[in-house]
Amino acid sequence: MNIILFEPDETGRPLSRRDERTAHLLKVLRKKPGDTFDAGILGGPVGTGRIEALRLDGSLTYTLDLRGAPPERTPIRAGVGFPRPIQLRRLLRDLSSLGLEAVDLLGSDLGEKSYRDTKLLSGGGARAALIEGAAQARDTALPELRLFPDLDRWIEARPWQREGRSPLLIAADNVRPEGTFAHLGPRRGPMVLAVGSERGWSDRERDLLERAGFTRLSLGKRALRTETACVAAAVLAMEKIGALE
Repeated sequence: MNIILFEPDETGRPLSRRDERTAHLLKVLRKKPGDTFDAGILGGPVGTGRIEALRLDGSLTYTLDLRGAPPERTPIRAGVGFPRPIQLRRLLRDLSSLGLEAVDLLGSDLGEKSYRDTKLLSGGGARAALIEGAAQARDTALPELRLFPDLDRWIEARPWQREGRSPLLIAADNVRPEGTFAHLGPRRGPMVLAVGSERGWSDRERDLLERAGFTRLSLGKRALRTETACVAAAVLAMEKIGALE
């Protein structure tokens, strides 16, 4: 982790000996009392922390000086067909590190239904993965995370609609693509990405996406894992909107 993140309600409380942040500060960064470290409040400012003391019980006391603003969000929303649970954790971590505004997990026609029952979503693992990604990117904000039972409900809800915003709608599709990301010109507005599960979209879903205004673009001739396709599409979209400058 490149920044030590704190929940808003835990600042000022010592970090216990068993807290992974304590282990990271002392064993990985080899910090000692008097040393400073990068710190931030989840959903809040960034700055530095200072280790004040190590207690006899192994806990760590600290002070924070947080006056900076976190990085700007990347105006991209991703709707992703449920991947395997082991892939889901990596996917959430990586999309969080890229600074996406939101990640919507979708049921899909060809996706494995049992993947939706993962305890990662109910046991706090999903949020932990988002925090891990934010810490990697020196960020304090987390993507909004929502679940939809299927693509139909996602399109019906249109969670990307906001007053004054007209996002470009893109669906990754290697079967019936209308072009590639290379055909897109530079764009400074928000973007919505739809990426299917590991078996891709059904023809019914392709028709549904087309009627909803999505342009289907290829990611190449290779069959990609959902997590790989999603990160690749996100980075290509970031380049188009100037987020990599």
